[in-house]
Order: sequence, then structure tokens, then C-alpha cells
Amino acid sequence: MTTPKTLRNFRIVLWSLVAIVAIGATALYVFQPPARPLGLTGQAFALNSTRGGAFTQDDLVGIPSLIFFGYTYCPDVCPTTLAETTAIREKLGLTPAQLRIIFVSVDPERDTLAMVKDYVEGYDPSIIGLVGSSLEQTDNAKAAFGVFSEKVGEPGDPYYVVNHTALTFLVNADGSFQGTINYQEDQDTAAAKVKRLVQG
Repeated sequence: MTTPKTLRNFRIVLWSLVAIVAIGATALYVFQPPARPLGLTGQAFALNSTRGGAFTQDDLVGIPSLIFFGYTYCPDVCPTTLAETTAIREKLGLTPAQLRIIFVSVDPERDTLAMVKDYVEGYDPSIIGLVGSSLEQTDNAKAAFGVFSEKVGEPGDPYYVVNHTALTFLVNADGSFQGTINYQEDQDTAAAKVKRLVQG
């Protein structure tokens, strides 16, 4: 037979358990780190890859990456950056399985996938090239990293140049943004950033 005292004790235990669960749930919510977006802004994108198929924001996950936006007709910034990023990877003794280098074209009107493949592999066969099938696809990829680009030249001029963001983006193995390397940044400083990226 249940007595009032037993019932009261049962209620006290029950409410104590409810309080413990509530406190635990609150702590989990407060102290759990928020999920970090893939890329810099979390914008979804899909581009054609020189490795075949599509490359999306989900493909950023798995291996730390150095990502640079440019175009194959670029006279100075792009070749310099590609040469420097491959040199840093070699200096640190890293393999492509430990650090990816990814080149994204901001000029899909001229850059074909075949052109980008030949261009990046001229620096290192392991570099991944990405090209949008349209300006909209390219704009989505730019938005994912907050990249700016604009054509400069007379209308119809096939030799126009493209002003563009000259940063190299450091992306963690979980696909989240870690930081940047400036154009022609001191190589020791840049290498230290890359080393921290790879070490997690």
C-alpha cells in the first residue's frame, strides 16, 4: 500500500531527475561549440572538377586545403600564388593526401575545364582545378569565400583582365575556414600558417 510519505518521496525523486535532465540539456546547449559552416560563409556551390565530376562544399571535408581563386590568363598574381603554394607544401614535406591545393576559376567565359587542367597541372599534377558551367555557379563559389572579381577592358575585348581577390584560403579538414595567406606573404609566415592548418 502506497503511503502519503512514500508518494511524496517518489515525487521528490521524480522532480529531482527532471531538474537534472534540464540542467544537463542546458549545459549541452550552452557549452557545445556551434557548428562551423563549410567554407567561409556556408554558401552552397557546385563546380566542375579537373578530377572529373562535380566538386561541392561537401567535398571540402576530409583533407586540409589551400584554395585560391584566379584565371588562366592572369599575368602575375595567379602564377605566383600557384608557385608559392606548391613550394610551401614541398618545404613542409607534405603530400597531396595531407594538403590539397585547389584553384577556382573566376573566368568561366574563357576558362574551359581542359584549359584549367593543363594550367594547374603545369605547376603540380595534384592540383585540383574547378570551373563553373555558368557565371551563376562561379558567383556561388565566390560567395562561399567572400571573393570579389570583375572584368576590366573594352566590351568584346577577348584579352580583358580580371581583377580578383588575391588571398589563399586555408580550410580545415572538417571543411571550415581557418584563415588566409596574403599575396606574396613572407614564406616562413605562410608556411607556419599551413603547418598549423595541417596539424589541426
